[in-house]
Amino acid sequence: MTRPFLLGLTGSIGMGKSTTAKMFAEEGVPVWDADATVHALYARGGAAVAPIGALFPQAIKDGAVDRGALKAILSEQKQALSHLESIVHPLTAESRAAFIRDHSDAPLIVLDIPLLYETGAQTACDAVLVVSAPPEVQRARVLDRGTMDEAQLDMILARQMPDAEKRARADYVIETLTLEQTRADVRHLIATLEGKDA
Repeated sequence: MTRPFLLGLTGSIGMGKSTTAKMFAEEGVPVWDADATVHALYARGGAAVAPIGALFPQAIKDGAVDRGALKAILSEQKQALSHLESIVHPLTAESRAAFIRDHSDAPLIVLDIPLLYETGAQTACDAVLVVSAPPEVQRARVLDRGTMDEAQLDMILARQMPDAEKRARADYVIETLTLEQTRADVRHLIATLEGKDA
C-alpha cells in the first residue's frame, strides 16, 4: 500500500505561503497548518495551556495562553524559548502524525510549516517547496498589512533562515509574483507529485 507523498511548504514572511497553502487546499489537497495547530494548542482547553501554565503562570489569561505575555517572557528569559519548544514541538508533531493518519488515502499531503528548516521539520517530508518573491516585494507586502514597522520586520527576518538559503535547499521553488502564475505552478506541481509513488 502506498502512503501519501508529504510535501513540506515553507517561505519567509510576506512570501505568499498562506495564499499558496490555500491554493493547494482549493485543489483538494489536505493541508496541515502548523500555525493553526499552535493557535489551537494555546486556546482555552488546548493541550499546551496546562504545561505552559506550570512553567510560566503569568502567560495564562482566562484559561488560554496570552501570546503577548508569552512574548514578553521569551524576550526577558534566555532559557524560556527552549522550555517552550520542549512543550510545543512534541504536541505539534503529534497533531501532524494524526493528520497524516486521518488522510492516509490521499496521494499528496501538504505540511505548511513556517519555520520548517529552522526546526528541522524537513526530515519528516518527502520533498520541500519554498515560496519566494523578490526582497522589495516581500517588504512591501508585509508593511502594507499595517501590522508591523520596518524594525519589527527586520527582527523577524533576522530570526528566519535567509530566503536564498531556503531556495538552495528546496526541492521545488514557486515564485509568487501573480496569483495566476502561482496557481498554475501549484497545479503543475500537484500533477507531478501525485504521479509519484511515495
